[in-house]
Amino acid sequence: MAFDIEMIKQVYNRLPERVDFARKLTGKPLTATEKILYSHLWESSLEKPFQRGTDYVDFAPDRIACQDATAQMALLQFMQSGKTKVAVPTTVHCDHLIQAKEGADKDLKSANNTSAEVFDFLESVSNKYGIGFWKPGAGIIHQVVLENYAFPGGMMIGTDSHTVNAGGLGMVAIGVGGADAVDVMADMAWELKFPKLIGVKLTGKLNGWTAPKDVILKVAGILTVKGGTGAIIEYFGEGAKSMSCTGKGTICNMGAEVGATTSTFGYDSSMERYLRATGRDDVANAANEVKEHLTADAEVYADPELYFDEVIEIDLDTLTPHVNGPFTPDLATPVAEMKEVAKSNGWPLQVEWGLIGSCTNSSYEDLSRAASIAKQAVDKNLKTKAEFGINPGSEQVRYTADRDGLLSIFEDLNAKIFTNSCGPCIGQWAREGADKQEANSIIHSFNRNFSKRADGNPNTHAFVASPEMVAAVAISGRLDFNPITDSLINELGEEVRLDPPQGIELPAQGFAVEDNGYLAPLEDSSGVDVIVKSDSERLQILSPFKPWDGQNLLGSKLLIKAHGKCTTDHISMAGPWLRFRGHLDNISNNCLIGAVNAFNQKTNFVKNQLNGEYGGVPDVQRQYKAAGIETVVVGDHNYGEGSSREHAAMEPRHLGVKVVLVKSFARIHETNLKKQGMLGITFDNESDYDLIQEDDTFNFIDLADFAEGKSLTIEVIHSDGSSDSIRANHTYNEQQIEWFREGSALNLIKKQNAS
Repeated sequence: MAFDIEMIKQVYNRLPERVDFARKLTGKPLTATEKILYSHLWESSLEKPFQRGTDYVDFAPDRIACQDATAQMALLQFMQSGKTKVAVPTTVHCDHLIQAKEGADKDLKSANNTSAEVFDFLESVSNKYGIGFWKPGAGIIHQVVLENYAFPGGMMIGTDSHTVNAGGLGMVAIGVGGADAVDVMADMAWELKFPKLIGVKLTGKLNGWTAPKDVILKVAGILTVKGGTGAIIEYFGEGAKSMSCTGKGTICNMGAEVGATTSTFGYDSSMERYLRATGRDDVANAANEVKEHLTADAEVYADPELYFDEVIEIDLDTLTPHVNGPFTPDLATPVAEMKEVAKSNGWPLQVEWGLIGSCTNSSYEDLSRAASIAKQAVDKNLKTKAEFGINPGSEQVRYTADRDGLLSIFEDLNAKIFTNSCGPCIGQWAREGADKQEANSIIHSFNRNFSKRADGNPNTHAFVASPEMVAAVAISGRLDFNPITDSLINELGEEVRLDPPQGIELPAQGFAVEDNGYLAPLEDSSGVDVIVKSDSERLQILSPFKPWDGQNLLGSKLLIKAHGKCTTDHISMAGPWLRFRGHLDNISNNCLIGAVNAFNQKTNFVKNQLNGEYGGVPDVQRQYKAAGIETVVVGDHNYGEGSSREHAAMEPRHLGVKVVLVKSFARIHETNLKKQGMLGITFDNESDYDLIQEDDTFNFIDLADFAEGKSLTIEVIHSDGSSDSIRANHTYNEQQIEWFREGSALNLIKKQNAS
């Protein structure tokens, strides 16, 4: 039986009426996405349809999921909201704070020792506020959500950008910052700009070496890392129906890498099979009763150009395997072209590690397809030339895969089985030799491959591929190996070929598990104390940010002008810094240390205008704060791309940064800045970025008149006494301007709950 089945039935009971209303309101057939959006409005009374990409809309999500690294700050904020219980079903999943090093058992034991304080806090705060708690080792949040909580036609938000994984089961599931989650936990509406719609029509059927992962690798190459910004991607067509539910999840998961708000598929038989296989017959039965409302109207898929803002068509019959990277997930190369492309770019051809897992590709089917390649290697007397690591997606997947002999196949190739957790995908990897910072190549089935992300080495060239392709390349040890055409020499000196992978969609004997790692909250939590030690290095009770004084911002200084890609990894690194995710002051010591200074092309080395000396970004910023000087960060395109981590907004705010001025923002980060009471604005003329000099002072001369739809004028004073006047745009609406006035969205929530 499913969790929260009564809530799911309520969603389905109101679905027909709300879809019918939306169809009449818009005067047209509806996409699957629109049906979900219009059936989850906070206020259901409307007089006209929403304008895509323009109107801000209040939604009422069905549930929330938080991973341990972001849950700390989210729940520390919720504790300040004045509420005694979360308003919607919420779960916490401990998957980020487990470092991959020696193997599952030792690594989990180590994590339980080193992060005991954090895990105890999360368990107690979950108990206190009615939140379901998944213990360390239970699995990766998005795989666990797909197995237990996702349901067709539902809407959820999660404090991780890959919450979108649940689109594989027909949800609109969106990654947000913790402050957004706090709104919904506190029984308030969740705001989102009504998204544009991108339709991806899939024809044909996957075959041979081509996997669902190759669909999103291809789409990433088409849309780039910002082409999906402000849009939801909806996949459809016979090719979509032919894929498994977990395969759909993979595609939706990595949709975060093109900037999409989320991705989804219409309900079909593969989703029903997955629901029943994971013990949710009740959800499948309920979904079948309203299934016509869980996918688009027939007219939409017949003439998609009439209903989507953009349509992409991919023929799965002819789609070939891709390898994306390095350093960005949208650099797409068909495997047949890798020899030439790698050589022309000078990428290291020897592959040192092959890694399978992460929330993107750690399902039973994923492991089975990779295991079919590993089994061939064993049978054909091949040994892996690269080291090999596996992260199962959940304890249920791990237990079942172990029962069915899949894990032993990997172990026969000397693979290391890591914990059911994120591990190397998020930098939680104690990779031997990474500190030498030597140029090398690795290949993995993860979703992101930014510089330094996996192992902290800026010279690690990380490539993204399907699990079966990772297995094949790891066996060969060569980046330019094409298993479709190339042969290998085995231990007997024989020339052998790898056959295409064979996958098992769902285990023939069903899923099994002894302890799935779930702890339900106490019914009566009155006796539960949430303790945060005053001298803790890991956790810190939050202090409210100061409200805006309503005056123009004058005399602010430039902290850093970031050059090129500046992701949330650059703004607030993960890896060893994950241990401070619950302590705002301590983690602020990593603020912007990965951003490249446009004036010297160095990281963590900026000019202090108070004394003319150079220092680390957090150190210089703390000196500005001590002097009572607010500062400005200037950035390039798609600033804040990547993870949903709100620390990338909270750290600058905590240290005294007031304004982030960029060419363009990634969606989640822009919202996070707004939530924390910061001014996130964009150049009206992108070339004005070039006017900003190292010693600049900024005067925001009409900020006192801050209003929706009104641009801002900035006087930029240079050190030689000259100045430039530039115009900046913003997307703040009246409610978001109120967050700015109050100092943060949380301040406003507390004020409203107290009244």
